Amino acid sequence: MSIVVMGTVALDTLKTPHGEKKDLLGGSAAHFAMSARHFAPVNLAAVVGEDFPKKHITLLKNKKINTNSLTIEKGCTFRWKGEYKDGDLNNACTLHTELGVIITCIPRVNPKQKNIKNVFLANYDPDIQYEFLQQMHKPTFVGMDTMNLWIHTKKQSVVRLMKKVDILILNDTEARDLTSEKNLIKAAKAILSHGPKMVIIKKGEHGGIFYSKNHLFALPAYPLEEVIDPTGAGDTFAGGVMGYLTKAKKINSKTLIKALSYATILSSFNVEGFGMEKTAGLSLGKVEERMKVFREFFRF
Repeated sequence: MSIVVMGTVALDTLKTPHGEKKDLLGGSAAHFAMSARHFAPVNLAAVVGEDFPKKHITLLKNKKINTNSLTIEKGCTFRWKGEYKDGDLNNACTLHTELGVIITCIPRVNPKQKNIKNVFLANYDPDIQYEFLQQMHKPTFVGMDTMNLWIHTKKQSVVRLMKKVDILILNDTEARDLTSEKNLIKAAKAILSHGPKMVIIKKGEHGGIFYSKNHLFALPAYPLEEVIDPTGAGDTFAGGVMGYLTKAKKINSKTLIKALSYATILSSFNVEGFGMEKTAGLSLGKVEERMKVFREFFRF
């Protein structure tokens, strides 16, 4: 089985206490795909501008990520410049955003990919996420991500889309904003009342919570001595979850715990370098090595 992911492919300029990097390959769909590729074939749907470096497309293709639904439009690629200040690597300060072609161009799925059953709607305008989902032919497992901007400005659209998805992945602040519940278990229950069968609430360095009608469990983050750049960690996490569940072809307590564990490991590699410095060259063997250590945390 394979996955279609729709989201942004961007050029990121990042500044952290560890340095500054310019025009790195980024975006919600790109980080997702670079993670999910370890478990299942990934088809990436996004729009970029004429200025998008060919080397980035070459990298995606070299990682066996299908780019047939990545379209190049007249104009500039979506660019984001952000900074992590004062040692706070949990919150990025946006210095500049250039939306470019994503203002006027909507991602379109290649006709040959419309029958793919597993779909992930990475962070994007919820109305465009909804429209993209309508392009797919009877998907059987749909996931989505969102952000505070859309919760605050297009909450009705976010809720409308939630009725169409099986799993929602978001962070703790977003979960609280979406539901007006301070307690995350109550927030998770409220989210399920809007349609999703499952929800994962990410808590950054404190791990995450999985909640469904039949399951509730929490996992810690993988402990690291140093974090370089957390940009894309959430998208990397989502790619790990969807990728593993696609490979497993079934959802039960065992596969869910494994999916979240692999997602945790993949995102731990992501934060150890700028952009995709660590994830682009990452092998599944290296992931398994760290996974073995992670499993030891749960032996009593």
